[in-house]
Amino acid sequence: MTSTLRLLLVEDDPSIGEPLVEALTREGFVVEWVETGAQALGAGRADLVLLDLGLPDLDGREVCRRLRASSSMPIIVLTARDDELERVLLLESGADDYVLKPFGFRELVARIRAVHRRSVPATVAKADVTTTPDGSGPTLVIDCRSRRVMLDGTEVDLTPKEFDLLLLLASEAGRAMARESIIEQVWDAHWWGPTKTLDVHIATLRRKLGDPRWITTLRGIGYRLDPPDGAGVEVVPNP
Repeated sequence: MTSTLRLLLVEDDPSIGEPLVEALTREGFVVEWVETGAQALGAGRADLVLLDLGLPDLDGREVCRRLRASSSMPIIVLTARDDELERVLLLESGADDYVLKPFGFRELVARIRAVHRRSVPATVAKADVTTTPDGSGPTLVIDCRSRRVMLDGTEVDLTPKEFDLLLLLASEAGRAMARESIIEQVWDAHWWGPTKTLDVHIATLRRKLGDPRWITTLRGIGYRLDPPDGAGVEVVPNP
């Protein structure tokens, strides 16, 4: 339920933080407000983080990276930096979404609900797929129970959204998946962000898997998971 969601608001400007806490509380959220990056990193567990980039002690992207390294909490960045490269860097740092300042309160609430709703996509949570390797290539194991990915016994460090994307592609290994379908299932049917977000995540996945052949680009269509020759894929479903 939305009324039970705990939000961590990281915002150093009281003229923004105070009315935002008041409005979010009226909306039914439980809000913890901190004003520095250090306080954010030391705060308790939340269901979602609202992170301002302009903090007095730490760069917002660094806070985002550290939060992502230690937890899977969804992160929405609040930023005035309307630059494509900046947005790409934010997503690569582990942010799930971003809102440009100044923003409308209703839009922010809609994004909070959408990001939280898709934080564990039900459409792929029970995937059960196995492709058998011939012994000459690596085995990719995607464990839905622990949300961990192992490539030939070595763990691949993925953000929550990268995990969801890889899991979705693996659930249809060898089959083409349309961009629109991927965005709807991994992000949201009403995703407002740029579709380039998908391309950024695909590029990052290819790099982390160590071989671009794992994911094939289908121009004008979307993407397909193609295990390299001799490789296998195993998806361990939730019980």
